Amino acid sequence: MTAEQTSNVEPGAPSPIASLPNLRDLGDWPTADGRRVKAGRVYRTADFSALTDSDARRFESLGVRTVYDLRSASERAATPDPEFDGVVNLPLDVLADSSTAIPANLRHFLDNPAMAAKVNAELSGGQAVAAITGTYRSIVDLPSAHTAYRRFFQGLAGQDAAPVAFHCTTGKDRTGWAAAVLLTILGVSREDVFTDYLLTNERLVPALKPVFDAFAAAGGDPDLLLPILGVREEYLVAAFDEVDTRFGSLERYFADGLGLDESVTDTLRATFLE
Repeated sequence: MTAEQTSNVEPGAPSPIASLPNLRDLGDWPTADGRRVKAGRVYRTADFSALTDSDARRFESLGVRTVYDLRSASERAATPDPEFDGVVNLPLDVLADSSTAIPANLRHFLDNPAMAAKVNAELSGGQAVAAITGTYRSIVDLPSAHTAYRRFFQGLAGQDAAPVAFHCTTGKDRTGWAAAVLLTILGVSREDVFTDYLLTNERLVPALKPVFDAFAAAGGDPDLLLPILGVREEYLVAAFDEVDTRFGSLERYFADGLGLDESVTDTLRATFLE
């Protein structure tokens, strides 16, 4: 399978790589001016910790030339990205200024079911939802997030070779915001942006059944993990609301928060729209 062969997929099509269930091509979403996002150019995914050897070859066949790793330094050290021939990996630590944020510590929940009692005590009563909603607001405001996303969009605008892939740990929060901003800047409707975002619940969450089962076996309430390992519409709503409150519009967030001028927006549209 080559990047060319993926050019006629439906928007949000299921991952072609079984061990990367939350991988998806951001192509083929329609835009307000009647164009479509080019397929085979930008992929969002979770980390590569579950990638099998045979699926690694399938990933390489996508033709990706740049991988943006939005995780923290500790996440990268614990689960380094694989090295692919001819692929540049760029670390962009979105949450460097908020190391206690749940998305930066998801590997604890994925790898350590013995934390069940602690999670039960600390994240019951809607506390997980509140904490992650707060993280989404901070993703809009944190200086480290501004630095990371500025470099990400500069890369997409020609500083780095395409096709590209970007990811965090589960490919839903830091990655979700990057995808939401990109699609919005390209002119994709808010409804479709949310559709792409919420696909994580049907792609990733079922693949994490062993995590939920192990958590339950350790005495935890699996329902407490759903807001942590899945996504909710209110999370992304919170980020967009923070943009409106702090900057007035996504265009002003792009300009004043990320420090990117209109030439970057124009280049992104020229590069990634058919």
